[in-house]
Amino acid sequence: MPLPPANSLTQTRLDGRVVMVTGANGGLGSALALACAKHGATVLIHGRIVRKLEAVYDQIVDAGWPEPSILPLDLATARAEDFGNVASAVQAQHGRLDALVHTAVQLGSLGPVEHQAFDEWHSTLRVDLLAPFGMTRALLPLLRAAPDASVVFTLDTRGQEPKAYWGGYAVAKAGLSALLTILANEWDDIPQLRVNGVVPGPMRSPLRAQTHPGEDLSRLPAPDAFVPLYLYLLAGQPKAESGHIIDAQAWLQHS
Repeated sequence: MPLPPANSLTQTRLDGRVVMVTGANGGLGSALALACAKHGATVLIHGRIVRKLEAVYDQIVDAGWPEPSILPLDLATARAEDFGNVASAVQAQHGRLDALVHTAVQLGSLGPVEHQAFDEWHSTLRVDLLAPFGMTRALLPLLRAAPDASVVFTLDTRGQEPKAYWGGYAVAKAGLSALLTILANEWDDIPQLRVNGVVPGPMRSPLRAQTHPGEDLSRLPAPDAFVPLYLYLLAGQPKAESGHIIDAQAWLQHS
C-alpha cells in the first residue's frame, strides 16, 4: 500500500475529533497522545498509573491544546464490564469517538516455552490481545456512529515472524494481526469505518530497552518518527486502505 511520505503529513489536522490512545503513558503512546492534541483532537489518555497519565495531561493543558480526559484501567485485570464502563464514560463525557489507537503493551518474559509461567502468559495475553478486543468491541457503537472512524493496532515483527523465546508476547501479537483481518472483513461494507495495523519495528522505547539490554538506543528512530503515519491513519484515510498492515520502518526509509 503506497503511503504519503512523512514530510507531506506534517500538517495533518484532527480538529474536532475525539481520539482514544491506550498505553498513553508509554514511549509511543505518549508521543502519539501529545501529537493528536497538538493537531486539534480531544485525546482520551488511557494507562494503568494515574500519576503518569497526569503528567501527559499537564503537558497537553500547559501547551494550550484541547483538554484531554484521563481513563485509568489495568488491562491485566480488566473484565468485560470495565470496558463497558469506559464506553459509557466516553459517551457521557464526549458523546462521540472518532479513533481508537492501541499502543498498550506487556512484554512478559523471554525464554524457552518450558520455562515460561502459565500465569505470566495469561497476563500478557490479557493485555496484548484480549484487552484490544474488549476495548474495541465495547467502543464499536461509538465508532460506528462517527462520520469517519479509525482503529489502529500497534503490532510487532515478532508477531508477524514468530521466533524462539518470544513466547506469549509473539502469540498475542500474531493474534492481534488475525483480529485486524477479521475486523477488516466484517467492516468491509461499513464505508466510514477503517482498521489498520502498524509494525513500528526497532525504536527508542522502554520496551526495546527490555528486549535488547545494552543496545545503543540512540541509533534507533524515536517514537516521534512514526507519529505522522499514525496521524494519517486517523485523519480520513481512504476506505480502500483499510485492513492493511504497514511496515513503518520501510515507510520511514521511503520518506
